[in-house]
Amino acid sequence: MTTPLFEIKDLQVRTASGDDDGVKILKGVDLTIGVGEVHALMGPSGSGKSTLAAVLLGSPEYVVTSGRIRFKGDDITDWPTDVRGKAGLFLAFQHPQEIAGVSVLNFLRQALSARKGMDMSVLELRSTLMDWMAKLGMDSAFLECHVNESLSGEEKKRYEILQMAILEPEMAVLDETDSGLNIDALVAVATGVQAVRAEQPDLGLLAMTQHQRLLEHLKPDQVHVLNNGRIVASGGPELALTLERDGYESFR
Repeated sequence: MTTPLFEIKDLQVRTASGDDDGVKILKGVDLTIGVGEVHALMGPSGSGKSTLAAVLLGSPEYVVTSGRIRFKGDDITDWPTDVRGKAGLFLAFQHPQEIAGVSVLNFLRQALSARKGMDMSVLELRSTLMDWMAKLGMDSAFLECHVNESLSGEEKKRYEILQMAILEPEMAVLDETDSGLNIDALVAVATGVQAVRAEQPDLGLLAMTQHQRLLEHLKPDQVHVLNNGRIVASGGPELALTLERDGYESFR
């Protein structure tokens, strides 16, 4: 039997606190993603999507009270965030953070060194970045900017995809990457994701969203509905169309 790329089993999660009284958010999530598969996780605000994304990358804001997370067959439930990242997990944030004083070029050079143990020269990395930025429709002046400083929401989301392209993860989680984007920006970002997948066909992808329009471009293999901390329905791309027509109330 082939080992799944990514597997979540009965994942139950509460907020971190000094005692056992944290708020329970995830109440038994099961999800399996194979090599090269695209899965979409849809759900209304407050359903637990962003919590799940944070937990998958080891956020200390949450405590796993039950269940396991496996990546390429390894149990990574207790692995720290940096180890998960080096192993090939990637998270594109819904609200990317600014890092004052750190240029995009230097940030990516350090991140690539940590991820792959390779010290690419500034000239070589700049050349690679310029190629990808052309694919993503990004201005070359962006390389001299500080990470996410003075950038629009669209530019921040494109930068997340640029990071994914350069770091070449094996499993990527997109936490509502379409949030706050207009139609043109959404198409540009989705096209960027597809360009990365074309270069890395084995990349597993979990895209979290509230709306079907992103999925028109990503064309997921499976769609799951998360509501009140549980996956309440799974199916093919047609499930997203049902959600668009009937809303989340029909899946409570």
